[in-house]
Amino acid sequence: MKKYLLPLLILLACEGKEVSPPAPVEPIPSPRQLAWHELEYYGFVHFNMNTFSDMEWGMGDELPSEFNPTALDTRQWAKVAKEAGMKGIIITAKHHDGFCLWPSAFTEHSVKNSPWKEGKGDLIRELSDACKEYGLKFGIYYSPWDRNHADYGKPEYITYMRNQLTELLTNYGDIFEVWFDGANGGDGYYGGANEVRTVDKLTYYDWENTYKLVRELQPGAVMFSDGGPDVRWVGNEHGFAYETTWGNLMRDSVYAGMPDYPERFASGQENGTHWVPAESDVSIRPGWYYHEYEDHKVRTLPQLLEIYYKSIGQNSSLLINFPVDRRGLIHEKDVEQVMKLADKIREDFAVDLAKTAKVSASNERGKGFEAVNVADEDKESYWASEDGVIESSIVLTLTEPTLINRFVAQEYIPLGQRIKSFTLEVETETGWEQIYQGTTVGIKRILRFDDVLAKQVRFTITDAKASPTISNIGIFYAPKLVTEPELIRSKSGEVTLQVPEKGVEIFYTMDGSEPNENSTKYENPISIPEPTTIKAMAFDSQSGKKSEVLVRNLDIPKAKWKVVNQNENATKVIDEDSQTFWQSEKNEVVIDLGESVVMNGFTYWPPQNRYMSGVISKYGLEGSTDGKSWKALATGEFSNIKNNPIEQVVRFAPSQVRFIKLKSLSTTDNQPASFAEVGVLRK
Repeated sequence: MKKYLLPLLILLACEGKEVSPPAPVEPIPSPRQLAWHELEYYGFVHFNMNTFSDMEWGMGDELPSEFNPTALDTRQWAKVAKEAGMKGIIITAKHHDGFCLWPSAFTEHSVKNSPWKEGKGDLIRELSDACKEYGLKFGIYYSPWDRNHADYGKPEYITYMRNQLTELLTNYGDIFEVWFDGANGGDGYYGGANEVRTVDKLTYYDWENTYKLVRELQPGAVMFSDGGPDVRWVGNEHGFAYETTWGNLMRDSVYAGMPDYPERFASGQENGTHWVPAESDVSIRPGWYYHEYEDHKVRTLPQLLEIYYKSIGQNSSLLINFPVDRRGLIHEKDVEQVMKLADKIREDFAVDLAKTAKVSASNERGKGFEAVNVADEDKESYWASEDGVIESSIVLTLTEPTLINRFVAQEYIPLGQRIKSFTLEVETETGWEQIYQGTTVGIKRILRFDDVLAKQVRFTITDAKASPTISNIGIFYAPKLVTEPELIRSKSGEVTLQVPEKGVEIFYTMDGSEPNENSTKYENPISIPEPTTIKAMAFDSQSGKKSEVLVRNLDIPKAKWKVVNQNENATKVIDEDSQTFWQSEKNEVVIDLGESVVMNGFTYWPPQNRYMSGVISKYGLEGSTDGKSWKALATGEFSNIKNNPIEQVVRFAPSQVRFIKLKSLSTTDNQPASFAEVGVLRK
C-alpha cells in the first residue's frame, strides 16, 4: 500500500492549501441590508388624497369624500411592476396631509370615511395581497409630518404615529422597507388651527424608540430616511447617484430633513462609520402625484435609461415612482415607457461574454479565491488578493475579438466596500488602450463606452482600503438605442437633429414623403429659412432597426424678430426654447417680425415648468403693418390647455402684417399671462 502514498501526498499538495478569507473592512452590511441589496430595482406608488386635490403636498383640510377612485386595481400595479423587472412596491400609506389609505382606528381622516367601496375598503390590504400574488416585496411610505392632526408638534402626536406604524407593520404581512420622508413641519390645517408648526427634526420624533418599534415588529425591514438608519436618500430627485458613491455614511452626523445633507452626505463617505447604502428615487413624470397636464411629460426611454445607468450602475438601488391616476390605475403612457426601459435593459445585458472568457489575475489569495470566481454563477464566491496586495488586475481573454461596450464589476460587499479607484483597459489589434478611469465600485458599477473590438479586457484596482474582493465581472455588447430624433432649431432657422447613440444615422425629407434609409442623410445642421415640414428617422445599419418618424411643422424663422415689450426677459418668448418662458404683467406680448409677411396662423407654447402659472385659456391675436394701427386676426379658446399644455396651433385667413400682438383674455389660474414660445405660420 505504501507505493500509493507518495502520489496521494503530491495530489493533495497540488490541490493547494486552504486559506482564510480576507478580514472584513468595517462597516459591513447587516443581513437585512444584504437582502435589500439583492432587490436592486423596485417601484414607488404615489396615490393618495393629493391625486384628487391635484396637489403635491396637501394642506390637511381635504375631505375624505374627495377620495373616490373609479377603477382602482392594485393587481394592475403589481403586474406592471413585475413585467418591468421590479422586485417590489412601496406605497404612500400616509402623506403629509395625513389621509390614511387603510381604515386606521386612530383617525377619521382615512378611507373608512370615503365613498370608495362605501368606506369599507383597505387599499394597503389590497396592495399587500397583490404583491404576494405577483411575487413582489411590499413596502410602506409613512410621512412623519401630518398637516391634518391636531396634536402635531406635541408629545401626544408621537403616540399617534407609533400606533399607526403598529397597525401598518402588524396587519399586512412582511414589509421589506419602511420609508420615512424628510419633510417635517410648516403650515397646515392641524385640526382646524390653520397655523405654522415647526418641530426639532433631530429630537421631536424620538427616532431611537421609533426605530426600535419597527425592529420589533418587522425585523427584516430596512428603514429609509435622509440618513438611514439602514438606507439613505441619494440627495436628489432625478435618480442619479455619483461617480464616487460609498455605502458608508457618517450616520451619527445626519438627521432627517437637515438642510445641507445633499452637499455633505448624499454620496457617502470613505471613512463612514455605518453601512447606509444609497437609494435613488425618481418619478416617471415631473410630479410625484398624478396631474393630467403632465400626460405629455412622461420620461422618454433615453432619459429612463440614463437614470438606470447612473443609479444601479453607480452603487445605488433604483426606486421609480408611478403617479397612479384618479381611476386608480398606472397611466397607459407610464406603462408604455417603463416597459420600453425593461425591454432595453434585457437587450443590453442579454449575453455575458465574461462567462466564456479565460480569466486570470495578477495576484490570487489562494484556494477558494481564484480569479475564475468572478465569472461563475455563484454570488457567494469571489476573487481576492493576498493581504497587503492592493494594486492588482483581472484579465479576461475573449474567445475571439468581439465588439463590446458595457462592463460590470461588483465587490463582495459582505466584507465591506474597499475599492477607491480603478482603470479599465482593452487590448485591440493596436495594443492596450485605457478606456475608463473611475473611483468606487460597491455593489455594482456599470461602465458604458463606445464600441470597441476587444481581444482582452483588463480591470485594474489602483487603490483600495484593503486587499480588494470582486464577486462578479460582466462584459456585454448593448445594441444601439434607436429612437426618434430630437430636433433643435435656432432663431436663424438652422435645424440640428440628434440621437443619443453614436453610430446611429439620421435620414430626413422635406417634401412630405416618409423618410427611410435611402433618403437624405443628416450630417450637418440644416438651414431652413422658410416654413417647412420636416420628417426624420433614425437607423442603425448594424441591427437594421428603425425609429419612429419625427414630424415637425416649422414656422417662420425668428432671426429678425424683436419683442417690443420693455423687459429683457421677454426675449424668452422667441428663443426657440419651449422650456423657458416670460410672464407679462400686461397679459400680452408684442413682436416685431422685422419684415412684412403674409401669415395665416400662429402657435403658442404655454409654460412647461412643474408648477405652471398664467397659462392662457382665451386669447386674442392682432396684427399691424406699422405697430400703431391694429386689426383683429383671431380670437378663441385653447381647449383643454390646462390638462394638456402642449403647443397650440391656430389657423385663420391670410393677412399681411409686420407686428403681432398676442393677448390673454383669461388664464387658467387668473394669474398674469405666461408665454413660453410664440410662432407665426405662413403656409
